[in-house]
Amino acid sequence: MKKYFSLVLFAHTIFALPFAIIGFFLAVTTTNNHFDWLKLVLMLLCMVFARNSAMAFNRYLDRDIDAINPRTQKRDIPAGRISANAALTFTIINCCLLVATTYFINHLCFFLSPVALFVVLGYSATKRFTALCHLVLGLGLSLAPIGAYLVVTGSFALLPIFFSLAVLCWVSGFDIIYALQDEDFDRGQQLHSIPAWLGKVNALRLSTLLHVFSATFIILPVFFTSVSWPYYIGIAFFCSMLVYQHRLVKPNDLSRVNFAFMTTNGIASVVFAAFFLIDRLFIK
Repeated sequence: MKKYFSLVLFAHTIFALPFAIIGFFLAVTTTNNHFDWLKLVLMLLCMVFARNSAMAFNRYLDRDIDAINPRTQKRDIPAGRISANAALTFTIINCCLLVATTYFINHLCFFLSPVALFVVLGYSATKRFTALCHLVLGLGLSLAPIGAYLVVTGSFALLPIFFSLAVLCWVSGFDIIYALQDEDFDRGQQLHSIPAWLGKVNALRLSTLLHVFSATFIILPVFFTSVSWPYYIGIAFFCSMLVYQHRLVKPNDLSRVNFAFMTTNGIASVVFAAFFLIDRLFIK
């Protein structure tokens, strides 16, 4: 189990999971639907299965690339801790579990589950043909808030889309920062990424622009639903974390990329979700 937790980087669930919780309780507090423990558990299971599928498939598909990249040679498949076949089997099992779980939620979630899997699994191939791979990763994680909203309501709405767009821009932006480490390797292997395409300076500028958009989408719900003071604190904190990570990383100094990627963004999502939930207590 420890090996599979390492394979799927389970700790990275702190990026999308808080926004899934936001989507769930946004639905509970802005519609006529009531809180349901079973739906919450099913939603969390879907998050786990989707995350497991996406990461295991990424490691499976990239195993040859990871084996020759000095930064990734110690990952589980190249290091021999998990076989490629075991990773693929793990992916298939989790895909099946995701689809089966959505069957017990509602028809819309069930019929959309293959679409979600197509996005989160398809990301792994995109670096081979487009520099927009970071946006595809952002799209995959952006399904969390709208998907959780659908678990509760079974219908689409504007509010969760704001949060999904915020996640799309936020994740795309920080993934560009993370990809700065592989700029030379990607060029050498004819792999596509924003840093390999635009260079470090312009890649950081694009990342900044995406994070400006993310902050905008975090703010927009204020104009479409009732919020109280905790939400404004959450906005301020989330935006300050966006600014802070860009102060950590410079084109000529990537020594703090991992801290900016994991710690800063993890704290940003968890704390923002916490203030969102506090805000919902004041509203509902």
